[in-house]
Amino acid sequence: MKKGLFFSLIAAVVVLASCNKTLQNPEQIQVNPNPLVLKGGKVQATITGTFPEKKFAKKGVLTVTPVLKYEGQEAVSKSVTYVGEKAKENGTTVNYREGGRYSQTCSFDYVPEMAKSELYLRFKATVGKKEIEIPDLKIADGVVTTAALAKASDNRTATTPDQFQRVIQELTEADIKFLIQSANLRSSETKTAEMKALEDAIKDANQADRKEIASLEVAGYASPDGGVALNEKLAQNRQKVAQDFLKKGLKKNKVNAAIESNITAEDWEGFQKAMENSNMQDKDLVLRVLAMYSDPEEREAQIKNLSSVYGTIKDEILPALRRSRLILTTNLIGKTDDEIRELAKNDPAKLSVEELLYAATLTNDNAEKKAIYQKAAELYNDYRAYNGLGQVYFEEGNIAEARRNFAKALELNPNNPDLNYNAGVAALADGDQEKAEEYFGKAGGTKANLDAALGTLYTQKGDYEAAKKAYGNTATNNAAAQQILDEEYDAAAKTLDAVKEPNATTAYLKAIVGARTNDTQAVLENLKVAIAKDPAMKARAAKDIEFAKFAEDEAFKAIVK
Repeated sequence: MKKGLFFSLIAAVVVLASCNKTLQNPEQIQVNPNPLVLKGGKVQATITGTFPEKKFAKKGVLTVTPVLKYEGQEAVSKSVTYVGEKAKENGTTVNYREGGRYSQTCSFDYVPEMAKSELYLRFKATVGKKEIEIPDLKIADGVVTTAALAKASDNRTATTPDQFQRVIQELTEADIKFLIQSANLRSSETKTAEMKALEDAIKDANQADRKEIASLEVAGYASPDGGVALNEKLAQNRQKVAQDFLKKGLKKNKVNAAIESNITAEDWEGFQKAMENSNMQDKDLVLRVLAMYSDPEEREAQIKNLSSVYGTIKDEILPALRRSRLILTTNLIGKTDDEIRELAKNDPAKLSVEELLYAATLTNDNAEKKAIYQKAAELYNDYRAYNGLGQVYFEEGNIAEARRNFAKALELNPNNPDLNYNAGVAALADGDQEKAEEYFGKAGGTKANLDAALGTLYTQKGDYEAAKKAYGNTATNNAAAQQILDEEYDAAAKTLDAVKEPNATTAYLKAIVGARTNDTQAVLENLKVAIAKDPAMKARAAKDIEFAKFAEDEAFKAIVK
């Protein structure tokens, strides 16, 4: 950026020790980048220039301080001092005859007000004891703050869901045993404790307000010894007599329920389970036979050849497989949504933790959600209640409370990846990048998009290469912001078009793409959309240097005024 006789005049002022000299438009001073750019939470630039030959006074001292001025405030960067050959002060020496290079870096901690700003150089010049006044010199305009549009809030928090089930199924089972090669129903088998419990469960399911019979099944079995034809007939007969007995009981108790039926002619599955659960010596030998042979007859022959164990099998294993199994499936019917809403509001202690957590999903009112989650936390100290509270506070922008509740959830379940992810996103929103990175390191396996969150972290840290890799094909505002920062405008436009739930930031980023590609229509149309969705975007656009070239456009001024 050329700036008159900047350093020539400064040097001349120093040489002449005159406070009456005025600076012209300086030349040969470069600011890179210009305009300034936000990156990694900092606004940084390199300033370079040339001290001309035979101009810098041998006893002169020049201290240069970069100053960023914004909205009545200013941020001051580190100064650099240059001294003549015979000066006693410390600094970088400038040779009188040859002149020299001026070079300086500046760095400012970013605050949002810097979006509309100007970079100045401030001077302190002396020759001996004589101080020369030099006014601040403007060298650059504004700060490109597009990186600030990559926000932690663009990453959705992960839900730790309730396990509420409106209908829970309960099984009640009873076996009727038969003698070998027999399907005769013995009276003793119909009066067992199992059968009594089954009868009571059927009556209860038929009469209770919040229960119903889902299914009744009678299955007939035969043990895997003997011929297949014989066993099939035995299984059918055992199923039939058990079903007839059950039908009589249903009629007696005035229960109207259909009965399903099936048979298993040779119960090899039951045989294997019984062997696995037994303490029989050499049971592993029998299990190996089952694994080696699939043909039923070959299996039976090989097992019978195991004379050392077959006697025990015949006495202890096979009799239990000669049976009919009666199976009742009962539906336990939970509270209606209206009942749950009412109790959550007026008597939450009557709800289980699952019902309370489910109640929070029945409202879109954040105040109600918080009240429900707070009560669930109070009654049950459940990590999901604290996580739910954290999610609501995060959505409202109360990051301090979100972090506190995510931390409480983590105390109860420290290795949960979803909780670590949420704590990381909240830390990132709070500017705590180090803690965010720590949490994200423990969030592997989260249901949320960890890669997108890591991309946001890297964008905010200014590590654009890592950010691009982390985002991958993620279609979010933050991913598009990174593509704009990488000057990949076609890719950014495609990403923004693919955002599932476009918001004001989506439209604003589209406007920036339009500005950088000289598409005036895209700028105007998308700014209108952005401001309609979020009126705060108007003030941002008015001072955003991304739109500097449109500042005098009447249509642009009408949008942002």
